[in-house]
Amino acid sequence: MADESNQSDYERILRAAGVRITRPRKVILEILAERDDHPDAMAIFRRAVRVDASISLSTVYRTMKLLEDKGAIRRHTFEGGPSRFEQADSSHHDHLIDIETGDVIEFTSNRIEELQEEIARRLGYEIVHHRLELYGRKRR
Repeated sequence: MADESNQSDYERILRAAGVRITRPRKVILEILAERDDHPDAMAIFRRAVRVDASISLSTVYRTMKLLEDKGAIRRHTFEGGPSRFEQADSSHHDHLIDIETGDVIEFTSNRIEELQEEIARRLGYEIVHHRLELYGRKRR
């Protein structure tokens, strides 16, 4: 079920940018509002054509670019894969990428955050931005 507040936020952002909310864009925004993963453009496209077969991949790419340019979504390019997207307003978290399935798992760790701060301080720096990506596979 789509998160209607996220969907309406996306619509508001696009309207403010002077973009018409067409039926295909509305479907794409519904899919983004359902976000429980980090879909790439092709996954969004596949989900969208199940709802409306007239949606083109270029419409998906243009819509994602508009949302990214307006700061509504964040693009991640994880090693060895296509760009994937998530809501920009989500709280800080890190990512563990399963190299066998491509699944992206979000996690937070106060210990990791404290250690990063300690290292930066010891080296005479203040962290202004960081991103942590771990790549692994399930233990057997």
